[in-house]
Amino acid sequence: MSTSLVVLILSLLLGVQPVTTDLYLPALPTITAELGASMAQAQLTLSGLLLAFGLSQLVWGPVSDRFGRRPVLLLGLGAYTVAAVGSMLAASMEALLIWRILQGAAMGAGVMCARALVRDLYTPEAGARAISKGLSGLGVIACVSIPVGAVLAEFLGWRAALAALAVFGAVSLGMVAMRFEETLKSPNPRALSPATLLRTWAGILSNRTFWAFALLAMMSYGGLFTFLAASSFVFMGLMDISKPLYGVLMFTMAVSYLLGTFLCRWLLRHHGVHRAVAIGGGLSLAGGSLIGLLALAGGEGVWAIMLPVYLFMLGHGVHQPCGQSGAVGPFPHAAGAASALSGFLMMLSAFAMGSWLGANMDGTRFPLTNGMWFWGVMTALVAWGLVYRSRPRPA
Repeated sequence: MSTSLVVLILSLLLGVQPVTTDLYLPALPTITAELGASMAQAQLTLSGLLLAFGLSQLVWGPVSDRFGRRPVLLLGLGAYTVAAVGSMLAASMEALLIWRILQGAAMGAGVMCARALVRDLYTPEAGARAISKGLSGLGVIACVSIPVGAVLAEFLGWRAALAALAVFGAVSLGMVAMRFEETLKSPNPRALSPATLLRTWAGILSNRTFWAFALLAMMSYGGLFTFLAASSFVFMGLMDISKPLYGVLMFTMAVSYLLGTFLCRWLLRHHGVHRAVAIGGGLSLAGGSLIGLLALAGGEGVWAIMLPVYLFMLGHGVHQPCGQSGAVGPFPHAAGAASALSGFLMMLSAFAMGSWLGANMDGTRFPLTNGMWFWGVMTALVAWGLVYRSRPRPA
């Protein structure tokens, strides 16, 4: 496959996550009201999806190491499309939750294989640059997801927003079926044997490099998820802004993330992975702390939230390419399993935060602002205390 085709496929496979989580956010308050559900149940349609997404990767990873990336992608994207149609037709919050959980489990195949195929094709340093290009594509998809979701929810209803997910799944499935070539040249026939699985998991979990980069991606994603899960209720519920305006705000947030992926590539070229992560840690800490301090000082406007979020998202655009590539870098023969474990940790933080938000959303902005403050501090601690300190030292 050509480099441009690899980047396009990476963008679609990685982009399935923001499409699935972001596009329906403007419709979430309407779904909650029309289906007669509580705020906690509404949050569960997001956190439950992400928990299933994380857990499923622990299965998809070894399966892809055994049978290859292509069959896993075809099966996963096919199941994703079916689950998206089921979500669109759901008649109750319970039914919607079941379909969303199935959708999350299927989504795991695409995102896990995206990270694994980068390791199939590239060295760790080149992989960080390659996945940053794919995540730039993800940023473009994220830029349009929430505005499109806002327009669909406003004028066609929430079911139309969920129908768009089925369209995206079908397009991605078609692209993989027609153009994707297997990247795993030597499948491991013993990848699914219990003894091999135990050795593989033990080897990954005992690797300090894996933990440094996986925790980096995990902490940074925790901050993003906090904003995604709480922002629609804060902006449209507390501040009473319209769905289209909310879509515009989220578009600008995604643009800042996209710029962060460009910054990541520049930093990688001029400073290398470890210094790039250290600089990104400063952005994460600045954004998270500023949003928390402004809220405590009484700042109530939209921009008291959005301006710090832009800083945090610039850092997120640095941490995700470096974290996702760095976590699988030491494991060229078990990239699927390493990708799965890294992805599981990211979704574990999202599920924990979603559960906390469901229990603590109190009609104020503080659960959002305090949550992002926490994750900004944690991201900086990992960036400086684990990743940067693990850099190779001159002899």
